[in-house]
Amino acid sequence: MDVVVVGAGQAGLSAAYHLRRTGLVAVGSRGWEQARATFVVLDDNPRAGGAWQHRWPALTMAAAHRVHELPGMPLHVPDESEPAAQAVPYYFAQYEDAYDLQVQRPVRVERVADDGGGRLLVRSRVLDGSDAQVVWRARGLVNASGTWQKPFWPAYPGRSTFAGRQLHTHDFRTPEELADGPVVVVGAGTSAVQLLLLIAPLTPTTWVTRRPPQWIDAEFTPEHGRESVSQVDARTRAGLPPASVVSVTGLPLTAAYRAGIESGVLRARPMFDRIVPDGVEWDHPDDAGEGWVTGPAHVAARTLLWATGFRASLDHLAPLGLRAPGGGIVMDGTQVVADPRVQLVGYGPSASTVGANRAGREAVRNLRRTLAL
Repeated sequence: MDVVVVGAGQAGLSAAYHLRRTGLVAVGSRGWEQARATFVVLDDNPRAGGAWQHRWPALTMAAAHRVHELPGMPLHVPDESEPAAQAVPYYFAQYEDAYDLQVQRPVRVERVADDGGGRLLVRSRVLDGSDAQVVWRARGLVNASGTWQKPFWPAYPGRSTFAGRQLHTHDFRTPEELADGPVVVVGAGTSAVQLLLLIAPLTPTTWVTRRPPQWIDAEFTPEHGRESVSQVDARTRAGLPPASVVSVTGLPLTAAYRAGIESGVLRARPMFDRIVPDGVEWDHPDDAGEGWVTGPAHVAARTLLWATGFRASLDHLAPLGLRAPGGGIVMDGTQVVADPRVQLVGYGPSASTVGANRAGREAVRNLRRTLAL
C-alpha cells in the first residue's frame, strides 16, 4: 500500500475522500491491482457510522452536537427527532458507497511498527470470527482511530467498595435502566448535562464536577471556535496530552439547559471526597466554593455514572515511540513531528466533526509532500 487509513469515522472518511481526489485507488475497487498508487481504510466497527452507531438511542440529531457534513456530500436529516445512532451511520454508509471507499470491516489494527526499510508494518486482525491476520506494508499512515475505545475512568478513594452499578457514558443505553434508584453523574461536559436531563425525570440525581460548570451565555461565533481550537493545538504542538475542544469552549446556555438550571437538575456540587458502599461522601459539604452548590455530607446512590470523557486510542502506535516526555505526541497540525509518515486526524484540535474534515484534507496534503504522491 501507499497509505493505510485506520478508522472510518468522520476524520477517516474525510482523509479517504481526499486520497481519492489525489488519484489513489482504494483496495477492492475495480483495477486496483494495476493502480499507480493505492490506499486502504480499516475499521473495527461492524458497520458504517464510526462511534455514532454506539451512542445512546435517546440522543437525537437535534440534541447531538452539530454533525458537520462530509466533504462532497450534503447531510440531509428530514426528521431532527431521529436517533443520531441511526441517522449518522446511514449517511456514512451512503458516503462510502458514493465514493467507492471500500472500507474493510470489521478489522482491528493491533500494531504499527517500522519495517527497517522505510515502510510501516500495519498488523491487523479480522473480527468476523475467522481470526485472520493481515499485515499491510505502507509508505504512510493516517490514524483516525478516535477515542471511543478508551473511556476514561478516574480513580477515587473507595471506588472498588461501591455496592451499586458503575457505568461510563460509553456503556449508557437508556435512562429507564437507571430508574431503580438515585444516580450520581460525574463530569462537566455536554454528555453529563444531556444524561442528567434524561435521567432526572425518572429518579433523583446529583451532579458532581471537578471544576465548576462553564456556562457560556453568548453566541458561538467562528472566531470563538478558532480561538478554542488554537488553545488545544498549542498543547499538541508542545507534546502535551490534548484537552478536549469542549473543555475550552464551555457549555452553551440553551433553553433546555436554562430550564435544567432553574429546576436544580443542572446545579453541580464539587467532587466528593470518597465513595462508600451505598453512595458518596464529602468532608466539608458546606464549603462548596464559587460555581457549585452545597448539599448533605452523604448522598445515597444506586448508580455512579462516569461522564468523564475518553482518551485517544493510540496503543497500536506504541512501537513507533512517538510520545514525548510531556505524555503527548508533538504535532505540527496533523503531522507527527517525530515521524512525518504518520498523520493523526481526529486528535486534539481536530476532535470535532468540522475539525475532522479539515484534518483529513491537511493529512493528505502532508502525505503528498512527504511521500511524493
